[in-house]
Amino acid sequence: MKNAVPNFTPILLGSDFNVYGMARSFYELNGKPVRAIAQKRLAPTRYSKIVDLTFIPGFSEDPAWINAMRKLKQEYANHPEPVLLIGCSDGYAELIAKHKDELEDVFVCPYVNYQLLKQLNDKENFYRLCEKYDLPYPGTKIISSADYQQNRIDQPFGYPVAVKPANSVEWVDIQFEGRKKAFIIHDEAEYRSVIGKIFDNGYKSDVIVQDFIPGDDSRMRVVNAYVDQYHHVKMMNLGHPLLEDPAPGAIGNYVAILPEYNEAIYQQLKQFLEQLNYVGYADFDLKWDERDQTYKVFEINLRQGRSSFYVTLNGCNLAQYLVADYVADSLKDRPIVLGNQDPKNWKLWLGVSKRTFEEYARDNHEKELAVELIQQGQYGNTFWYNKDENPMRWLLWKWMDHKYAQNFAKYFHLEKG
Repeated sequence: MKNAVPNFTPILLGSDFNVYGMARSFYELNGKPVRAIAQKRLAPTRYSKIVDLTFIPGFSEDPAWINAMRKLKQEYANHPEPVLLIGCSDGYAELIAKHKDELEDVFVCPYVNYQLLKQLNDKENFYRLCEKYDLPYPGTKIISSADYQQNRIDQPFGYPVAVKPANSVEWVDIQFEGRKKAFIIHDEAEYRSVIGKIFDNGYKSDVIVQDFIPGDDSRMRVVNAYVDQYHHVKMMNLGHPLLEDPAPGAIGNYVAILPEYNEAIYQQLKQFLEQLNYVGYADFDLKWDERDQTYKVFEINLRQGRSSFYVTLNGCNLAQYLVADYVADSLKDRPIVLGNQDPKNWKLWLGVSKRTFEEYARDNHEKELAVELIQQGQYGNTFWYNKDENPMRWLLWKWMDHKYAQNFAKYFHLEKG
């Protein structure tokens, strides 16, 4: 898509790595700073000249969110160009979908309807859709609050097992000592203790207990996709995570992704999305199960992923698809783009320093290829952008690298042990 870029105005919701990655993608298209709205400023968007942040207290949930959006509607009611509204977290994506009917007379809201979003955001309902559309997923047992109260929490799998909340939006507000995004449980006593802490600390939705698929981070895969307003998949990009953040609150966050190409994965996920009449960005997490030689899907995020800048880094500018779809209306006749098949053109995406990656990533062929890309200068990250360099961002970048190194030293062997 090399045509001249039409005029448009993006508005990003949030201030994290996802926001900065999308701001970079938009800035690459038109060279203009991107407006973002958030409850507070997080490190990735600090000291940036490409992100223009507005802060609104309580903006992460209703009623503050919709009240603020109604004022924003008045501000943009007579705007001369399309205004693209992009949520960069599960919560913001859900809020946009919830109020889509009220917002879309002023904003472009590239999200599914609220009913489908609730189905997909809730892992229990998501797995029902996987079952319906023949998308493999790990063996799963659902435990409700009522099950816990009546001591019906026995699980049918051997240990270890994975335990995680079905409702990721509600989970954000649940806090207790030892809380994690997901738990890998190694014995019965630990299992019962964790289930108890989850429900005793106010979580009301269901808990997912899953058969643990053997293998480390290098068995994981991530797919970012874009589905146009006519419900056709127009871009899919497969990444092979080589390392994850081991900190308890960040488990599942990738910090190194190598591009990969797999036609079978692409076709399977493409069929799933189009059967759902999906629209907008989608982000899948999968893991290879050597026991039955299949990739099993863990979840779908109804937005671009936190680490999705690996897609833009490898030549598929995420923002470009949205603009071509809703602003230029030039995407519908274009063929689907399925990543890059040629390893010579790949770039490694890093969320940690080269030193941390080389020390902790599992030694295998993929790591060797990643190290070669580093040596050739074929790598990049979300945060450090040559068009947004300044001394304060450089210092912040080094501070974040230092904190990552501390977290890996503290948690990596504990989590993997």
